[in-house]
Amino acid sequence: MDHSHHHPASPETANSGEKNTASVDHSQHVAANKPAHKSTREIPAVSTQKPPLTAQGYRPVITPNGRTLPYRLTDGVKEFHLIAEEIEHEFAPGSTIKAWGYNGTTPGPTIEAVEGDRVRIYVTNKLPEHTSIHWHGILLPWGMDGVSGLTQAPIKPGETFVYEFTLEQHGTHMYHPHADEMVQLATGMMGMFIIHPKTKITPEIDRDYVVLLHNWAVHPGTYRPDPNVMTEFNLWTMNSKVFPAIESMVGQTGERIRIRVGNLSMWNHPIHLHGVQFEVTGSDGGRWPQNQWRKEVTEIVGVGQTRDIEFTAVPGDWAFHCHMSHHTMNAMGHDIPNMLGVKQPVAQINKVLPGYMAMGEHGMAEHQVHVDMGHMPGPENTLPMMMGEGRYGKLEMGGMFSMIRVRDQLGEQADLYLPPAGTQARKVSRVPDGIPT
Repeated sequence: MDHSHHHPASPETANSGEKNTASVDHSQHVAANKPAHKSTREIPAVSTQKPPLTAQGYRPVITPNGRTLPYRLTDGVKEFHLIAEEIEHEFAPGSTIKAWGYNGTTPGPTIEAVEGDRVRIYVTNKLPEHTSIHWHGILLPWGMDGVSGLTQAPIKPGETFVYEFTLEQHGTHMYHPHADEMVQLATGMMGMFIIHPKTKITPEIDRDYVVLLHNWAVHPGTYRPDPNVMTEFNLWTMNSKVFPAIESMVGQTGERIRIRVGNLSMWNHPIHLHGVQFEVTGSDGGRWPQNQWRKEVTEIVGVGQTRDIEFTAVPGDWAFHCHMSHHTMNAMGHDIPNMLGVKQPVAQINKVLPGYMAMGEHGMAEHQVHVDMGHMPGPENTLPMMMGEGRYGKLEMGGMFSMIRVRDQLGEQADLYLPPAGTQARKVSRVPDGIPT
């Protein structure tokens, strides 16, 4: 599958002719007793190609599982077209729903422009009800703010409205309806709006990623999200995908990577990155002055907020996920009896309830010896709670979980990371005598 990301075909796009990165000594990354090759073809990743700088001086963002919206330049104005419509959306193989989105996807395509640009955005409504678009966090005239009934008439089915304004700021922003918001957000109508600064930034960014967090209530065996659910969601997504269908982000050792995270879910999410201490450098308020940056390993992204994190890439397949443990599972059930510590005669129960499988007496992990890939099957169109497989066995993750995959030299994407000799936890036969406990 081609995971390359296409950016606006505009007169401004140009190859920057960048120099190659310095060579790296790979001797420290040769492991003894190399394990059998394993592929991550079931865990897709973005293209290793680094987007070149444009003539305006910015590096286009990469939206895992998504794309950037093309535009047409007309008399100096960037013209975009968004189409609100019902779509079929796949969270991961085995779960497809009827969602609402833009231009065939949820989230809708990422809009990119530059501080000082004049933009003209046409919005066509192909939904069965009226809508509008609010440009979340963007400074603009009152009549362009997109609040149905307050700043404009609703966009009725079949109608097209046009929004036009000059971008007076830079930063990480979002767009979403302000009309029947409970339904339209719950069914997937949202997107990211990235405004690059008009002046060059330092330190420069080598790869710039965009991730939009959301939650869904898709009851087992059903095909439409339930907008009446307010807290008890069962699917937690990055760019409307769940692990392992979320495309991993990639990088090369020593590159400076930025991840822009937006949150249009109903929960705050403590986003945690393994392997580095990142710097929190910006938000919908733009890239902050450097004396306001702070080092973290987990950053809470509140509802309606965006946060930018930046770090220098180090080699490995590093986990990137929400630290609320239920948010890294799929198809979470509610009002289920707690079976921990309870003996369960599964064979006898199966005579009455074929296929029954509750939480095990000693935890969910015991099912790994009984179920292929360690995942409990569910009703039709319902994903198992945990999905994916790594070099060393089953990955007990789902939902808001992804990876940053960094290599000294980016090569074949399907290879799992091979740690250097002597740098991995291992099984030992005993604990040496004399260590106090």
